[in-house]
Amino acid sequence: MYREFGRADWARLASGEEQPLTQTEIVQIRGLGDHLDMDEIREVYVPLSRLLSLYVESSKRLGASTSAFLGESDTTTPFVIGIAGSVAVGKSTIARLLRELLTRWPATPRVELVTTDGFLYPNAELQRRGLMRRKGFPESYDRRRLVDFLTNVKSGSARVPAPIYSHLRYDVIPDAHVTVDRPDVLIVEGLNVLQPAPRPEDVSISELFDFSIYVDAEVDDIAEWYLGRFMALKRGAFSTPASYFNTYANLDDDEATRVARGFWNDINLPNLIENVLPTRHRATLILQKAADHAVDRVLLRKH
Repeated sequence: MYREFGRADWARLASGEEQPLTQTEIVQIRGLGDHLDMDEIREVYVPLSRLLSLYVESSKRLGASTSAFLGESDTTTPFVIGIAGSVAVGKSTIARLLRELLTRWPATPRVELVTTDGFLYPNAELQRRGLMRRKGFPESYDRRRLVDFLTNVKSGSARVPAPIYSHLRYDVIPDAHVTVDRPDVLIVEGLNVLQPAPRPEDVSISELFDFSIYVDAEVDDIAEWYLGRFMALKRGAFSTPASYFNTYANLDDDEATRVARGFWNDINLPNLIENVLPTRHRATLILQKAADHAVDRVLLRKH
């Protein structure tokens, strides 16, 4: 079902391509605790961005040919890429990185990125539904709003708004949005973007993707990355008075570790096992990370 590439074999697929990002850009893209350096970009993500650009070029040619056959003007719509995976696995960093790399290819100068966090129900609604401890589970998202957003994008609509989520406030920002205006590529990143539709008659989010990526790793490794990120946030963002998690900033390390492991074991691990991991096989491509957070294998679905 999948072609499997070791890192060296995958890197050779784009051995003649340059790594276009500066060290400053890499630092700005890299998420807290993520492994990302020049070698990783050159050996893993430059080949991936080239493959994606080929998919986009092929899609554009097919769209133009179909329009010509039908005697219509060319109305090629945005190529949509979904990126899924666990909390703390590094999918947000990968999404930002691919956005930057894809803009360097001639066929994809305009690339937009939307995260599904903005499509979570606001905290007040989650509390009303008794779902605050299920935040990030499929039922905590306004799935209909997300499907409508993607349908409008795929239909070629101009200036489609998407809600914005604040990780500092741990909530959707009321009346705030970003606008997606017919880009060449739209990247959609989130935990459950490969989730099947809840009912057979419903449209699944993944049906609206042209290509999908699952970021994978051993569960125990992800747990350690989550713990490390929590401790880094405790020393950093949590100390901001406006932070939703400010109450954890003054915990000693032992107590903070206990709290983080509780969040992982009670919320994030069950969501990963029950909802996120079972969607792995639905991805077009799987990035398999090793314990050091670096990608060591790439699996590409056979056609």
